[in-house]
Amino acid sequence: MTSAASQPVQPRDFVGYGPNPPYVTWPDGAKVAINLVLNYEEGSEYNWLDDGRNDNWGEYNNPGLSPHRDLGTETHFEYGSRAGVWRLARLFDRYDVPITVSACAVALEKNPAVAEWMNARGHDLLGHGLRWTDYPGMPREEEERQLHEAIALYEKVLGRRPLGWNCRSFPSVNTRDLLVREGGFLYHSDPCNDELPYFVDHGAEKILVVPYSKTLNDSRFLIAPGYSNPRDFAEDCRSAIDYMLWEAEETGGRMLNICVHARWMGQPNRASGLREVIEHVQKTPGAIFMRRADIARYWLDNHRTFAGKRAG
Repeated sequence: MTSAASQPVQPRDFVGYGPNPPYVTWPDGAKVAINLVLNYEEGSEYNWLDDGRNDNWGEYNNPGLSPHRDLGTETHFEYGSRAGVWRLARLFDRYDVPITVSACAVALEKNPAVAEWMNARGHDLLGHGLRWTDYPGMPREEEERQLHEAIALYEKVLGRRPLGWNCRSFPSVNTRDLLVREGGFLYHSDPCNDELPYFVDHGAEKILVVPYSKTLNDSRFLIAPGYSNPRDFAEDCRSAIDYMLWEAEETGGRMLNICVHARWMGQPNRASGLREVIEHVQKTPGAIFMRRADIARYWLDNHRTFAGKRAG
């Protein structure tokens, strides 16, 4: 462990855009840009054979670490790659929804058909690590090694590198600096502190942050209080979309993250809730789906025109 005094300085910002945020209009006059993120981690999680420990985020969130191999949790992850991801792929294909796939490099290597589907359908990649493992407390040199290895593996399996990055749960204090040193990234997505993209200074570099969110996330099927049935998820998403549209004339547009996982939302009962959300977005004027990279590019091209705008 490193002391607080030796860690890279990343000041906290409690103000952001404040009471006068940019007045944003998304492509085609849309008011809510919805980034639907499919998290694909299956095969890259902690497991007994690789790590001598079990993961705790299968179909049940088991906080305790068993001293024995957990074949049940392992097969919950396998469901995501064998069945769940393809149910979601069929759903996205049927409704022609552009999504962002937040995939671990090893997960794609173990199931290359997922990478082939991503390329065939034009879905963008959000880097999610070499494996689905924790970064806080990881030695800087090891995190850097894994970053290099992950990018090389993405290029091998997918034919392209990620333009953004999002760690499992939380970044380390070194993550941002390593991404800047690596270069080639369009944006960073670990922060969960806003509803609009923004820039941060990192030394001589200016970094675009496209914020993430864990609010509309199917992990809430596993925690309490959370979602007890698909209608809870669908209603939660609809409420957020409709409220943002309601206030958009006053505030301008916003972005909204909806995040799902192959092993959880890929279950047929839960997928029905996601289908309701997709149908709601596609019939609601002012709401659109956008890939994360497209949100980043749109912001880079247009953010100066948003400043100072107000309704009327």
